[in-house]
Amino acid sequence: MSIELISIIVLFISFFGLLAYGVPVAYAIGISTVITLLINIPFFPGITTVSQRMTIGIDSFALLAIPFFILAGELMNRGGIANRLVNFAKSAVGSLPGGLAYVNVLASMLFGAISGSAVAAASAIGSVMTDRMKDEGYPVPFSAAVNITSSTTGLLIPPSNVLIVYALASGGTASVAALFIAGYLPGFLVGLSLILVAAYIAFKKKIKRGDRVKLSQLWNDFRKSFFSLLMLVIIVGGIVQGIFTATEAAAIAIVYAGILGFAYKSIKVKDLPSILLDSAKTTAIVMFLICTSMAMSWLFSFESIPQLMTGFLLDTVSNPIAIFLLINLTLLVVGTFMDMTPAVLIFTPIFLPVVTQLGMDPVHFGIIMVLNLCIGLCTPPVGTILFVGAGVAKISVSEIIKPLIPFLLAMIATLILVTFIPSISLWLPKLFGL
Repeated sequence: MSIELISIIVLFISFFGLLAYGVPVAYAIGISTVITLLINIPFFPGITTVSQRMTIGIDSFALLAIPFFILAGELMNRGGIANRLVNFAKSAVGSLPGGLAYVNVLASMLFGAISGSAVAAASAIGSVMTDRMKDEGYPVPFSAAVNITSSTTGLLIPPSNVLIVYALASGGTASVAALFIAGYLPGFLVGLSLILVAAYIAFKKKIKRGDRVKLSQLWNDFRKSFFSLLMLVIIVGGIVQGIFTATEAAAIAIVYAGILGFAYKSIKVKDLPSILLDSAKTTAIVMFLICTSMAMSWLFSFESIPQLMTGFLLDTVSNPIAIFLLINLTLLVVGTFMDMTPAVLIFTPIFLPVVTQLGMDPVHFGIIMVLNLCIGLCTPPVGTILFVGAGVAKISVSEIIKPLIPFLLAMIATLILVTFIPSISLWLPKLFGL
């Protein structure tokens, strides 16, 4: 047995064993990386090498966008933006049968896109919508299922931290600007699929229509949410037009969100320390995950694991469609127990060489990977958004599983479309010359 094969076996057994034992993901990644490296390198040089790779892994200007967008998202979450977006969405589609479910999806898409955080969307929109939907006769588990699945759309619709992480993991083969613009159509398609499922369930359960809104009310709610929506245009438009980088856009987002929060009188000076502290805690968790994941990614290159996996897949499975389905299935399973950031950093170096050799564009694969992992966020045992949504709705996870299934099936159907119709992801980037 070759040393490379022994390393792969040790790496995956130690990693999954630590996860099964309940070790936090970041620590499991770091410990398994050290254990595997010590097969080839003495103890002290091995520890030093891993430490260096963790430091080098986050020594990137592009990664500064992540803490900036986290802080901007926290400012938006506290700044009264969620309520304004919900009111606008309710005026737009609330009068349709099952309209509040559409409001939840639309508001989550808008808020998630502006904040770049699925957790923020699930928390902010869920806390606003759950009681409203309950008061109008919607079953709470159904409302929670809508909130959980729709909150993930903000990870596809830019600005998205996970797309920035993928751009880093791809080694520069996929630019942040191209990924941002590529996420729009798949994100909207996921939202549409969720709305269709909600419409069918609303029709079947005979959920009543909401009150019809006058045009003047629609205009008034749009006017109140205009500056919140304008932020999305400024950030993404500036990146796509090359006016500023993603990192600079994130810094602009902080200033803009802060101004809105104070203008709406939802944020006071005394709130800033807690906002900064919460943002710092989230940033520390994310960056430590990135540190250890980048060390493991370097280990993959050191042990030639991507080349071995590419050769194995291409020699074992000759049909490209079967390979794409196998990769999707693997990522769906991975998403059920691993957070998105380490999953992207660990599995991009493994699967990207395979799909590019089969002719898939790296930008297209990035969208596929993120959509796969979005589904994982909604599923047990580790689905972050699943637990956030259950907490906001004040019900148990087991109560949500059954109503969640139709929405997950809709997301999987969208995933298949995005996988095998590249133009869904690539049409806009090509249109803008990215």
